[in-house]
Amino acid sequence: MIDGAFSADSMFLFVVLGMTAVTYALRAGGYWVMGRVPITPKMRRGLEALPGAIIVSTILPIILQGGLAVGLCLIVAAAAQIRLKKEYIAVFFAAAAAAGLRVVGL
Repeated sequence: MIDGAFSADSMFLFVVLGMTAVTYALRAGGYWVMGRVPITPKMRRGLEALPGAIIVSTILPIILQGGLAVGLCLIVAAAAQIRLKKEYIAVFFAAAAAAGLRVVGL
C-alpha cells in the first residue's frame, strides 16, 4: 500500500470501479428495458406510487429501530418539508428537534 494522503490499494480501486460499472449498467439497462415496454395506465399508477413506497420502506425500519425521538424528528422534517418546500430547512428543523429531544433526555 502506498503511504500518503490519498493512498489506496489496488483491490479497493478494483472494487470501487466494479461497483461503478455495475451501478451504471443497471441504471442504463433499466432505461433501455423501460424504453421497450408499453406503459399502460395500470403500470403508470404503479410507477407513480413507487417513490412513496421506497421512502416508506426506507424510513419505517429507521423509526422502529430508533424509537420515539427518531420518529418525532422525522415528523418534524416531513412537516417542515410539506409546509416550506425547502429540503435544507427541513433537515435543519429535524436536527434542531433532535438536539431538543436530547436535551430533555429522549
